[in-house]
Amino acid sequence: MTKNIDFTHLSSSDITFIDSLYDSYRTSPEAVDESWQRFFQGFEFSESSFGTSSGTGAGISNELLRKEFNVFRLIQSFRARGHLLADTNPIRARIDRKARISLEEYGLTEADRSTVFQCGEFVGLGPATLQDILDHMKKIYCGKIGFQYMHSNNTDLRRWMREKIESTAKNIDLSLDKKKRILQKLNEANVFENFLQTKYVGQKRFSLEGGETTIPALDAIINKGAELGCHEFVIGMAHRGRLNVLANTVGKTYEYIFSEFEGGSIEEMQGHSGDVKYHMGFTTVQKTMNDQEVYVKLLPNPSHLETVAPVAIGYCRALIDNHYKGDQSKVIPIIIHGDASVAGQGVVYEVLQMSKLKGYAVGGSIHFVINNQIGFTTDFEDGRSSQYCDSVAKVVEAPIIQVNGDDPEAVVYAIELAVEFRQKFKEDIFIDMVCYRKYGHNEGDEPRYTQPNLYDLITKHKNPRELYLEQLLTSGKIESQLATEMIEAYKLLLSDRFNNVRQKEIPNKIRGPHKDWDGLGYSKAESFDESPATGVSKEGLERVVKAINSTPPGMQLMRKTQKVLDDRDAAFNTDKLDWASAELLAYGSLLDEGHPLRFTGQDIIRGTFSHRHAKVFDERTNEAYCGLEFISEKQGKVSLYNSLLSEYAVLGFEFGYSWATPNTLTIWEAQFGDFSNGAQIVIDQYITSAEVKWQRMSGLLMLLPHGHEGAGPEHSSARPERYLQMAAENNIIVANCSTPGNMFHLIRRQLTWSFRKPAMVLTPKSLLRDPRCTSTRDEFINGKFQELIDDSNAGTNVTRVIWCTGKIYYDLNDKKIAEKRDDVAIVRLEQLHPLPEKQIKKILAKYKGAESFWIQEEPMNQGYWTYLLRFIEVFGTFKLISRKSSAAPATGFSNVHKKEQAEIITKAFAK
Repeated sequence: MTKNIDFTHLSSSDITFIDSLYDSYRTSPEAVDESWQRFFQGFEFSESSFGTSSGTGAGISNELLRKEFNVFRLIQSFRARGHLLADTNPIRARIDRKARISLEEYGLTEADRSTVFQCGEFVGLGPATLQDILDHMKKIYCGKIGFQYMHSNNTDLRRWMREKIESTAKNIDLSLDKKKRILQKLNEANVFENFLQTKYVGQKRFSLEGGETTIPALDAIINKGAELGCHEFVIGMAHRGRLNVLANTVGKTYEYIFSEFEGGSIEEMQGHSGDVKYHMGFTTVQKTMNDQEVYVKLLPNPSHLETVAPVAIGYCRALIDNHYKGDQSKVIPIIIHGDASVAGQGVVYEVLQMSKLKGYAVGGSIHFVINNQIGFTTDFEDGRSSQYCDSVAKVVEAPIIQVNGDDPEAVVYAIELAVEFRQKFKEDIFIDMVCYRKYGHNEGDEPRYTQPNLYDLITKHKNPRELYLEQLLTSGKIESQLATEMIEAYKLLLSDRFNNVRQKEIPNKIRGPHKDWDGLGYSKAESFDESPATGVSKEGLERVVKAINSTPPGMQLMRKTQKVLDDRDAAFNTDKLDWASAELLAYGSLLDEGHPLRFTGQDIIRGTFSHRHAKVFDERTNEAYCGLEFISEKQGKVSLYNSLLSEYAVLGFEFGYSWATPNTLTIWEAQFGDFSNGAQIVIDQYITSAEVKWQRMSGLLMLLPHGHEGAGPEHSSARPERYLQMAAENNIIVANCSTPGNMFHLIRRQLTWSFRKPAMVLTPKSLLRDPRCTSTRDEFINGKFQELIDDSNAGTNVTRVIWCTGKIYYDLNDKKIAEKRDDVAIVRLEQLHPLPEKQIKKILAKYKGAESFWIQEEPMNQGYWTYLLRFIEVFGTFKLISRKSSAAPATGFSNVHKKEQAEIITKAFAK
C-alpha cells in the first residue's frame, strides 16, 4: 500500500486483500465497489482527523483499525449472506445453511459490542456501537425478508438495491389504504376457496390455501406497475391457485368460473373440446387503486409446468414490438412458478438465457414463486441441489427476494421493490414467497402418507388472513366490525353470483384494447377445399428482387456471397427460381403489403445449408445488410434473429408471439427437422391443440428440414408421423412441397386466409440446389397453393397411380422418364393435413381402375403411411412401398442408404 500502516495483527490474506483494494482505490476510486470506497474514505478521514497510528496523540491504534475492518466485513456478510438467517419460513425452522455471520468469524468479541465504530457510517447510523450496527443489520437482512443481490457484477444495480433496502426495509410501514387493500384481497382469496370447498365438494381446484398472500402480491404488482407507467400485465402460471387468480386478480367473473364447475362451460357450448377449468385463461380491462386503466391477461396453460413461461414472454414481446414501439416499460410479464418446477424444469434456464438477447428481450420479467416447500409428494431436499429453488436466477445475476408468506406487508413491500427494480433496470427479478399447501397435490389427495410431520404443523397453523387480521386488530389499525362487514359482503357477493349461474345468467366478456384479431374468424371444413389466390404482380416481385439482390454503395462482400446474389438475380431473369428465391420473394411480398416478418431459429439468417443469406455481411467491417428491409417505404418491419441453441423455449416464445399478432408472419425454423423434438411439449400442448382447448388461433409457421439423403439417423427425418398423429379436426397444416412456387404460395397463404392455422412444413435440403427443382415467374404471379399436383405427363391409359410427397417425386419422375412409362401417373400430395379429400377423389375418378401405391422414403412405421390409413375410405385399396419398419429414422451407412433408395424406386415401377 502507498500508506505506511502497520497491519501486523491482520492475517496475510487480509493484508493482501486490503493492499490490492486500496491500490486500486488510490489509482481509480470507481474501480472498487462503493462500499469499499466509503471504507477507505472513512479510514483516510479518521487518519487526517486523529493522526496516524505511528504518531502521537489520539491516533488510530492498529487493533482498532483491524476491528474497524472486520466490522466492515461483518456488515458486508449481512448483505451477502443475511438471507440465510432470514425468518422466511412460516411453518418450520430453517435448515442451517452455515451463514457464518458471528462475532467470532470476524475476530470480534462480546466486549466489542459497546465499542463505537466508524463503520456505522456505511449503514446510515453514523459512528455507532457494534451492538447497534448488529441490531440494525439483523432487522434489515434477517427479518421476514431475505435479499440476494450481491452476486451481481453490476455496480449500479447493487448500489440501488442496497440503498433501497437499507433505507426502507428496517421499518416497513404501509399506508392504511394499502393495509385495508391487503385485507380485502386476503378476504377474497380465503372466502373464495372456502366457498368452492363448500359448494363443490370433492372437485379438483388446486387450492391456493396456505399461499393466499399471492393475491395481494399480484394486486401490488398491478398497482405499482401502473403507477410506474405499465399499461399491460401478462401472467403465465400453472394450475395451483389459478382459479383464485382468475377470480380475484384477473377479474374473470365468478359466473364463468362457477359455470365451469357446473360442467357446462361456455367453450363446450360453442362446440370446442375445451379444457379443465384450472387451465383456462382470461383477459380484462380494470382500474387500479389510483383509477388507472390497465389490461390484465392470464394466458391458458397445460399441466406441463413452466411451459407457459416462454409463451407468455413471447406474447409480451409481440405487444412491445407492435403496440408500444419497443417501449418495454409498458408491458410487464409476470411468471408464477412453483418451487419444485422452477428448480426442476430446464425451460426456466432457457428462458433466463434468452432474457437479455436482442431477439427475445422484454425488459425483464417478474418471477413470483409460490413456494409450497414440496413438489406433489417430494420433499424439497430431494427436489434440488441448490440452496434455493430459484437459485437458477443467478445465471443472469437477477436479484432474488425470499419472503415469508405469512407476512402480507413484507410480501407487498418485496413486490413493490421488485416492480421498481424491473421498471428501472429492465431486467428479471425473482420473489420467492415461502408458504405452504394446505391440502395434498389436489383436494382429494392425502399428504400425510408421505409428510405426516409437516402436515401436522400445517393443520395447526392459522391462515395468512387470520394472522393479518389479528395483527391489524391488535395494532388498532382496523376495527373488528369493519373486518366482519368486509367478509360478509364478499360472501354475499359469491352467493349471488352462484345463484346467477344456476339460473344460466352469464355476463358478456369484456373486450380488450387491441383489435389485431378483428375480422378473423375460425375455419370451417369447407375452408380447405381450395386455397385462396396468393399471386403477386410482376412489378411487386421485381421490387422484392431488386431489394434482396442489391447492397449499398461501398459494401464489399465475400466473393462467394456476391455470387449468391448474382445467381439469385439470374434465376429470376432466366425464369428458373429456386427454393431460396421463392422463400425470400414470399417474405418480401408480404412485407411489401405491410405485414411484419419475424423469423427466428438456429442459423436462420444464413440458413443451415447456406441457401438463404437473408442478411449479407461486409467482409471488412462485418456490418450486416438485409435487403428485405428496403423494399418500400410503407413495408412491414423485419425481425430476423439467429436464436440461442434452444428449441423448447424459443419455439414456445414464437408461439406466444404469434398469439398476440396474427398479421405478422411468425416463423421458427429447426436447424434440422428432427431437432424440433426438443420442443415436443410446446408442439403437443400448445401448437396442435390450443384452438380446440382454448379457442386460441395461431398462424405460426414451422420450417422443418427433412429428407433421406444418407446423412444418418439424426439428420434425415423431421418425424412427420408425429405431427400427423396429432393432426385432426383441421387443427394444423402439415405440408411437404415439391416446388419453390408452391412453397411461395403456402407461405403467403398463412396471412391470406381469414383465419389462422399453425403450419408444419417439411422443407428440403438437397433440393435447395437441385436444377430439377425450380419454378417460373408465372407460377408466382398467377398461381395459388396446390394441395395436390397431378401428373401433367400421364398417358391416356394409366394403369398405376403413384402417390408421393416431397423430394422422392424427382427420383420417381426420373425413373418414369427413363423407362417411358406413360402408363404411370405420379401424383404429389403437397398438403397432408387437412387432407384434400375432394381433390383426391377427383384424381381417383380420373384414373379409375388403376392400381394405387403410396411411395415414401421413410420406414413403414414412420412418415405418412399410418396417417393415410385413417383415410382408407377415401383412397380405397392402395399399397405401400417404403423402407421396412425401423427403430431409427434412417441408416448411418451411405451405401446401405443408396441401396434402399434404389429398391424403393425400382419397386414403384415393377410390373
